[in-house]
Amino acid sequence: MPDYYQLEKRLWDAADQLRANSKLKPSEYSLPVLGLIFLRYADYKFTQALQRYRTSDRPIAERVLSIPLQARFESLLNRPAFANLGEEINSAMRAIEAENPALKNVLPKTYHRLSNEILQQLLTDFHTIALDIEGDAFGRIYEYFLSNFAMSEGQKGGEFFTPTSLVKLIVEIIEPYHGRIFDPACGSGGMFVQSASFVEKRQKNPSSEIGIYGQEKIADNVRLCLMNLAIHGLTGDIRQSNTYYEDIHDCVGKFDFVMANPPFNVDKVDKEKIKTDPRFPLGLPRVDNANYLWIQLFYSALNSKGRAGFVMANSASDARGLELEIRKKLIHEGVLEAIVAVGSHFFYSVGLPCTLWFFDRDKVNNPRKDKVLFIDARQFYQHVYRSHRQFSDEQIQFLGNIVRMYRGQSVEPVATLPEHTRYNPAVPAYGTLPNWEETFPDNIYRDVPGLCRIAVISEIAEQAYSLNPGRYVGIAPKPEDNFDFHEKLQELNDEFEMLTVEARELEGRISQTIDGLLKVTENE
Repeated sequence: MPDYYQLEKRLWDAADQLRANSKLKPSEYSLPVLGLIFLRYADYKFTQALQRYRTSDRPIAERVLSIPLQARFESLLNRPAFANLGEEINSAMRAIEAENPALKNVLPKTYHRLSNEILQQLLTDFHTIALDIEGDAFGRIYEYFLSNFAMSEGQKGGEFFTPTSLVKLIVEIIEPYHGRIFDPACGSGGMFVQSASFVEKRQKNPSSEIGIYGQEKIADNVRLCLMNLAIHGLTGDIRQSNTYYEDIHDCVGKFDFVMANPPFNVDKVDKEKIKTDPRFPLGLPRVDNANYLWIQLFYSALNSKGRAGFVMANSASDARGLELEIRKKLIHEGVLEAIVAVGSHFFYSVGLPCTLWFFDRDKVNNPRKDKVLFIDARQFYQHVYRSHRQFSDEQIQFLGNIVRMYRGQSVEPVATLPEHTRYNPAVPAYGTLPNWEETFPDNIYRDVPGLCRIAVISEIAEQAYSLNPGRYVGIAPKPEDNFDFHEKLQELNDEFEMLTVEARELEGRISQTIDGLLKVTENE
């Protein structure tokens, strides 16, 4: 059983305990559970570091939290029955904060609201939890609760956490080896954690290679991000603020890398407050939709050699009006490097397909200035379970290598991946990867129908500046004698799901526009 399945079973058991025996609302379940899982992971990593230190001939410098004796997980688990366990856990959290200043006022301390029986059961459940889960575990846990018990809250404003495999693909493409990384919608900090993992895999110390800067509107998510960083031995400048109106990091032209998964299609942003803001140099769209505000935030935060990778709603690829004019400026300026189409069901709480956009400010200085790489990755995914998908590590490496060839870089063989991150044949994958050597002989890029194509700006102009990869990549030819009915039916179903979601999204936008027009006519 994959680690995340085991984790989710534990979470479901914990949720049942809280739902039946506490006074907490469903939307409040996540914080006490996250606090205990944080404590479990921190204790585990601290124990591992101590063992390595004791068995080494010389001191080992490690990025690990200091956990005082009273906060050790075993100590709490073995408290006598008469102890006030809620207050004991609150004190443990305060003790950890005292020894780790980066966590000051971050950890939850509301365990006194829960009975000894519930807390004892939670500690017992989490004592046997898998401890080698990769990626943004905290983000996934949080979204799990939003998805299952507070879905209406989780989807207000289009807020949902970024799946680990999408984050890994973004990191694989923008390659944040060294420099300052900014996420202005940082949520649980998954982009930062995966960037640090990318650096570590190249035998470097993330603390000395990357600087972490984040903005996040929701206070609980700021705490979540700081916990996530701490559990991975990282620190960063993470601040609570509304990114639309507050440039809290003075971000224009400052960062080497920008990565984000902003909320999609947000309305009601007060454009009067930002009409002179230098973070929006390409103009403000008239439409009541913040997608092109986010796109400009990412663009303007990059320095002259910076790269950005971010998740974007599919509708932004073909948006009209002033959004089209902003898109044309980005394309003609030569900073748009690549667009990757991603299929549906990658997110926990919504079935939306999405698009990944990539900027490279340094591209204006090389022969790729007038070119954009389009990749259709909708054909690739693993089934995690029926309603949820992800990219396998082999698929991520494959797609990353396409971009590397486009840039003229060396490819990285899949065989170099650590064994524990390799594709798991027990989890069914859809969209078998084509043979690399046959598809790209001598590791030289070429256009492949149905997969990838380089388009020049004049071609994009002929397509009304659409950034929909399907317009450029086309459809891969299939031999008639190789027809697979099940596979074809799956393809058609995926296409139907994607079009249905896009139709609903467009229906909503049309309805908003009509409501706006009716209000205008009523006032005339």
